[in-house]
Parts: sequence; C-alpha cells; structure tokens
Amino acid sequence: MLGAGVTVAVVGSPVRTSALGLRAHQVFEVLEVDTAVAVGSGSVAVLATPRLLGWCEAVTLAALEPALRPGWTSVGVRVELDHLAPSAVGARVTVEAVVTAADDRRVEFDLTATDSGGTVVGRSRITRVVVEVERFMNRVGFHS
Repeated sequence: MLGAGVTVAVVGSPVRTSALGLRAHQVFEVLEVDTAVAVGSGSVAVLATPRLLGWCEAVTLAALEPALRPGWTSVGVRVELDHLAPSAVGARVTVEAVVTAADDRRVEFDLTATDSGGTVVGRSRITRVVVEVERFMNRVGFHS
C-alpha cells in the first residue's frame, strides 16, 4: 500500500496482456546445498523450507515476467507456504504456479510443489506487485 501523498502515474498497464491464468512450472533437484542443515533452518538433511519458498518465488517470476512491458518487473510482497512433506537429497520437485487474481499491478498466484512420486510437498499462495525497475531502484537508493 502506498503512503499518504504518494501517487503513481502509469500510462497504460505495465502488463501486456491479462495476467489471469498465466502459468509456469519448473523442476528442481534437491542438492546438499538445499537442505535444512545447509541453509541453517533445521537439523535434518532434507529440503529446507526457505529453499522451497525460493523455488516458488522463482516460478512466479517466470510465469509473469514474459507478460510485462520492458522496464517493468515484479516483486514479492506476501507469502503463505505450507511445507507438507520432506524431500531427500536427489529428489526431483516440480513447482507449478498459476495466476488466480490480477488487478493491474497486484498479481496473486497459487502454487503446488510435488515430488516425482506425486506426493504434494508444499502449497503456497504468493502475491507479487508489478513495479517500474528504474523507479523502484531509485527508491532504494540505487543509481545506475
């Protein structure tokens, strides 16, 4: 949500087409570096929840990025994640995302992560907001 007195002038939508229904999927292999032990989020050598979250975010980005106008990207602003089953090193996890709601710059995704045996490893809902890259980076003090 924008603060009081902040206005954003957008000429046309930053999204080239309706985002509703856009989807993407990626297959990831659980490596030692992806485990809870390696990332410091637990004491067992299975897929770490933070890594699963990172994979989910990557897939939402992949689903939306091709539909954005040049100079625009999206940033994650809200996440719900249920990590439902462990995945051992060597397991392959497919993360699928679909856009379930889109309101100009705000885009919501539902995600499902499944292993090669069909077990649901996780479910997530992620909200991203479309931003103009240059304006966004200037707000955080980055000047190219």
